[in-house]
Amino acid sequence: MSDRVSVLFVCLGNICRSPMAEALLRHHAHATGHEGVHIDSAGVGGWHAGESPDSRMVATAKKNGVVVEGSARKITAADLNAFDLILCSDTEILDQVRSLGNGSARIELMLDYHPELSGENVPDPYYGGGDGFIHVFEILNESCRGLLDKIRRS
Repeated sequence: MSDRVSVLFVCLGNICRSPMAEALLRHHAHATGHEGVHIDSAGVGGWHAGESPDSRMVATAKKNGVVVEGSARKITAADLNAFDLILCSDTEILDQVRSLGNGSARIELMLDYHPELSGENVPDPYYGGGDGFIHVFEILNESCRGLLDKIRRS
């Protein structure tokens, strides 16, 4: 990978996990001078399209100095060619993204870049309490750091 890599994070509704991962990678890329990384997020479902990220996720990020912005959108088949790397929150989402067709993007799990949780699913904090959002923030933070390290080394 190079600094000119494009990454799309995908979760179920694009209001919790994927916008958090997008914000974290953008935060770390900016802090380390990797402005050439194009980062976006989407959901496999479109029922939240146009909505802001979940307020609990936004608050968790804000407490840690990370800004989560944007509005939810549904992934499209065109995204499979528009991005170099598509990172999915869990194996069910990964299967749904792959079912959209063939494209040039590598499709992997978000936690494949985590030092200890590669191959694992990011739990969905939507129906849980505040601790779930903190946990998701922490594991996505580590995974995004790992991804950025790989981008820097390539």
